[in-house]
Amino acid sequence: MEKMNLNDYKGVWVIGEQKDGVIHGVTHELITWGRKLADDLGTFLACIMLGKEINDLDDLTKRGADKVFFIQDSSLENFLPRPYTNAITKLAREEKPEIIVASATTTGRTLMPLIALKLETGLTADCTELTIDEETKILFQTRPAIGGNIMATIKTPYTRPQMATVRPKAAKPAPRQEGLTGEVIVKKYESNIFATPEKFLEFIKDTTQDVNIEDADIVIAGGKGCKTQEGFALIEKLAKVLGAGVGATRDAVDLGWTTYAHQIGLSGKTVAPNLYFAIGISGTIQHLAGMQTSGIVVAINSDPNAQIFKVADFGIVGDMKEVVPQLIETCKKLKAKA
Repeated sequence: MEKMNLNDYKGVWVIGEQKDGVIHGVTHELITWGRKLADDLGTFLACIMLGKEINDLDDLTKRGADKVFFIQDSSLENFLPRPYTNAITKLAREEKPEIIVASATTTGRTLMPLIALKLETGLTADCTELTIDEETKILFQTRPAIGGNIMATIKTPYTRPQMATVRPKAAKPAPRQEGLTGEVIVKKYESNIFATPEKFLEFIKDTTQDVNIEDADIVIAGGKGCKTQEGFALIEKLAKVLGAGVGATRDAVDLGWTTYAHQIGLSGKTVAPNLYFAIGISGTIQHLAGMQTSGIVVAINSDPNAQIFKVADFGIVGDMKEVVPQLIETCKKLKAKA
């Protein structure tokens, strides 16, 4: 690879997301991440959006984006990896951003490795912190490593752009501020850029989740300590009372008590709710990696030495089949009074 001139690369990019023309909330979280990095570097922040039609792109400038690049084409209405990768890669080669950040959603986790490969640069996934080194002005990318047992800080000193994905809900959404202004730039490319052998057929909604665990403010998660399908049903009952998402460990999924869509951990989803109940969960490092950025953690386990108590803010030692029904009844009474 020909040696690149790092001084040619300017600006911070965030890759926004949309569905049916409506901007996804993770885009507002990304602007919070990007705005801080851009300010620390003394540069501009650009938000990259792709689609057929997108409502209220000006809203992104009101939230802190200096520029919004809207790559517009009918073939971008629904996410497909190849057209999105080709379009963003082309724009990146034209504009030469110094940093590109995306959310560690299904879209971001699919898209960013493909872009990094085409641009021949590095990528750090599932970061919990991004900072600019004061001396070198290089992006420091911090993420859990070795199954979440340590935190590793990674940098990309020799290539550009520096690329990272960040965990959803690890930052607050950037608020709308009417005094802010920015520029919306529409980009249109030749049709061959969007060519792909894949075809979007239909979107099949996950009917196993009343509340998406990645978006939920409260998550009730159950593990092997539930012991039976009936025991795990108490998790679902408590979640329904609280309007919460239902989470699970890999063991609970492997035992057939719930589906993979509910799995939290290194091999599942990452969640960051305000309140997380870990019920019958021992607290392996694989599971902790998927929920350790949660706000308040409440653990219920019959083993007083369970690892989960070391990360819990509140702990109850007891049989979940006795504790959870009491919790359900108490929550019902409190809701009735409210």
